[in-house]
Amino acid sequence: MEKREFTASLVAGGCAGMCVDLTLFPLDTIKTRLQSQQGFTKAGGFRGIYAGVPSAAIGSFPNAAAFFVTYESTKSMLGAHGALSAPHMAPVTHMLGASLGEVVACLIRVPTEVVKQRTQASLSSNTYQVLLATLREEVGRHHNPSILQYLFFHSLHMFHACVCIQTVCVWCVFPNTYLVFVQGVRGLYRGYKSTVLREIPFSLVQFPLWEYLKTQWSWRQGHTLYSWQAAVCGAFAGGIAAFVTTPLDVAKTRIMLAKAGTSTASGNIPLVLLDVWKTRGLTGLFSGSIPRVTSISLGGFIFLGAYEKVRRTLL
Repeated sequence: MEKREFTASLVAGGCAGMCVDLTLFPLDTIKTRLQSQQGFTKAGGFRGIYAGVPSAAIGSFPNAAAFFVTYESTKSMLGAHGALSAPHMAPVTHMLGASLGEVVACLIRVPTEVVKQRTQASLSSNTYQVLLATLREEVGRHHNPSILQYLFFHSLHMFHACVCIQTVCVWCVFPNTYLVFVQGVRGLYRGYKSTVLREIPFSLVQFPLWEYLKTQWSWRQGHTLYSWQAAVCGAFAGGIAAFVTTPLDVAKTRIMLAKAGTSTASGNIPLVLLDVWKTRGLTGLFSGSIPRVTSISLGGFIFLGAYEKVRRTLL
């Protein structure tokens, strides 16, 4: 993969991510509240549907950029030579590229998603307050409460003051407070496994289907697709992938919203799905599917259409 292609994928992916996340944020809030354990109304209903948007805005660009750089690099590397370079093996290449892309992107996506969803489901708190509460909750499970308050807030003030200083310097000067902060960060990665296990099946459906639809449409009309046509393909692929992976999304949402120390917070997806099945049945497993499919279909149109447009412009 050439440097120019790398840069184009990086910038195009980041721009596409910001466009789709900020445009469709209200639908995402409604979906999160429908899937929350406390129920739609108690989680806020239709009130404050932009709660948590700062977290989404911060994570959108690097998250999508990381995904597309990994996706395009994997496609380029695997498709250059060897058994996977054959045309009939293209879907396998797309699946591998999408899977690796999700694993990398989720390292950025999960912390912002945890804060965003907790803010969406708790109207009484803003993004900053939810971040503090998430860190404090996880730290409290590993440290003596009598010294926790001092260490936590001391580390927080230190973090704000030294946000531009490299991590190694912070650790050398404040080793104890740094350790407490790291313990708290674990809470931000709750749901990482469930998110990856949801996103990989989603991408295994969406991206090979998107590439296939583009190839077929291009072949039928005899020339490369316009950006809006690639966007239409993205809408269909995204909608189908969204529906079949809704149960995994329900499990991921419940795990992220769960309080530390509960059985749900352990991240056991089969147990969470079994609990949903017992309490709410098939309806519960597919709760939020309508806003999810609607959101991701529109998202696929905006996200993949914007990506194609920006990438082609840069190339």
